[in-house]
Amino acid sequence: MEVVQVLHMNGGVGETSYANNSFVQQKVITMTKPITEDAITKLYCNTYPEEIAIADLGCSSGPNTFFVVSELIKVVDSARRKISQKSPEYHVFLNDLPGNDFNTIFRSLSIFQNKLREQLGPGIGPCFFTGVPGSFYGRLFRKNSLHFVHSSYSLQWLSQVPQGLESNKGNIYMASTSPPNVLKAYYEQFQQDFSLFLKCRSEELVDGGRMVLTFLGRRNDDPSSKECCYIWELLAMALNDMVLEGVIEEEKLNSFNIPQYTPSPAEVKYEVEKEGSFSIDQLEVTEVNWNAYQNETDLSDAFKDGGYNVAKCMRAVAEPLLFSHFGEAIIDEVFRRYREIVADRMSKEKTEFVNVIVSLKKA
Repeated sequence: MEVVQVLHMNGGVGETSYANNSFVQQKVITMTKPITEDAITKLYCNTYPEEIAIADLGCSSGPNTFFVVSELIKVVDSARRKISQKSPEYHVFLNDLPGNDFNTIFRSLSIFQNKLREQLGPGIGPCFFTGVPGSFYGRLFRKNSLHFVHSSYSLQWLSQVPQGLESNKGNIYMASTSPPNVLKAYYEQFQQDFSLFLKCRSEELVDGGRMVLTFLGRRNDDPSSKECCYIWELLAMALNDMVLEGVIEEEKLNSFNIPQYTPSPAEVKYEVEKEGSFSIDQLEVTEVNWNAYQNETDLSDAFKDGGYNVAKCMRAVAEPLLFSHFGEAIIDEVFRRYREIVADRMSKEKTEFVNVIVSLKKA
């Protein structure tokens, strides 16, 4: 699997699109706001730059793309008004892999810009937007050209499926039944990728530049623990059932693995300190329910079905990977079964995603 080519969220604005099934991610961004606001405020109030270059890495498409950007600009604008400072110019870089639906982003850009001007008034400086397709596990920007980097729910994705996973039969990710060499291969790939990410960003950020990174992660020291792997184990159950029924070839399942690693806070801290370009300002862990609509009111009957919500969220994320490996014919049936399995487990267990958030300053 060539991850750079096939890893992207479902595009467009249809029923199974990421744009319409990313409420969990929006909740996580909202939960992280105090850390993000603190970081961008410290950045701005340290030097009062006349222009601010912001990069959102793994921006995807849909409402969350502009939600992050608007919150950052509003914080800076509030800070500069308090001291009667002229507004800086903003240059926003939206990055994701080439398969991302950049067209949907830029079709809605003028609406976002008009809304932002209405909210902040005539004093707001110009906002320039640039799409940057490419992997963040490599250089994307000129040296010393960025002030602030944001990334949410993107850095758990690896640059490639780790090598040497042939023994991970019947699993599609790390699982309780995965051999030790599989866990080691995943961890080493994460170390390699995250270290390279930090090195590249340290070259692109100005001195004193800042980053806020949110990983889908875990509290537990065990990389195959339920708190980070269970959501994929349940999808593997649906796929294994289809193997038993002859719908999917067993060899096809055994050669499929998810290119993801959900790190612990200790692992994130270790890699940052080992790479050496950044100091850690904050390192936090939070949780969000699998079903982001759990405590929402005024929901339609469909959205009151937790299994339905989680299956749709996961389909928006995982469908392109499954499609490229298994083909289109099985997709609807896989996620029908997955919905039933997830709903059953959610009725019996506490199901949460763990988020690891780190705020960094270029040393």
